[in-house]
Amino acid sequence: MRFTLIFLFTFSTFLLSAQTKTTEALTKKYDGEIFTAFFYRSTLQMLNQNDDKDFDELVKDIEKMRFMMLDKAKLHLDGNQYKNLKTQYRSEGYEEMMSGRFEGRNFDIYLREQNGNVKGTVILLNDSTNLMILDILGKIALDKTSQLFKTIDGSTEIGNRIKAFTGNGDKDKKKDDHGID
Repeated sequence: MRFTLIFLFTFSTFLLSAQTKTTEALTKKYDGEIFTAFFYRSTLQMLNQNDDKDFDELVKDIEKMRFMMLDKAKLHLDGNQYKNLKTQYRSEGYEEMMSGRFEGRNFDIYLREQNGNVKGTVILLNDSTNLMILDILGKIALDKTSQLFKTIDGSTEIGNRIKAFTGNGDKDKKKDDHGID
């Protein structure tokens, strides 16, 4: 029994840290300065408020996903650091599969395969103000990536947390107690 508990604890610790070293390093480097959210398949399915069977199909091969948002101005991130980040993911065995634009943002998708099976997916979304990273333990259909972002972005709770992080929710607040803007 004791051995089983030790094994389960060790295995669960491995699963929690099984994402990329590059993402882990960013988390440690900018601890407390970035927005981070973790999703598991079950929490992703809870975002599917419309019971969209296509979305359920999209997330079925995701074990765990980390969403990170970095404020580029606040963290003094520039194009060279973004190129370095992509190089670091490639050094971990991730291969660039797709680059493009989505709703005014540049995106890059990287996959890591083992024995012909996709084990990890990293999606970088870069715009003029933020860098967003999806570090996925598992895989998603590449042509459905935008659907995943739309669903995450459309989630009220996640959207409110992102607005709070970026300060965009402050626009709605009054400047003083007298209700004067």
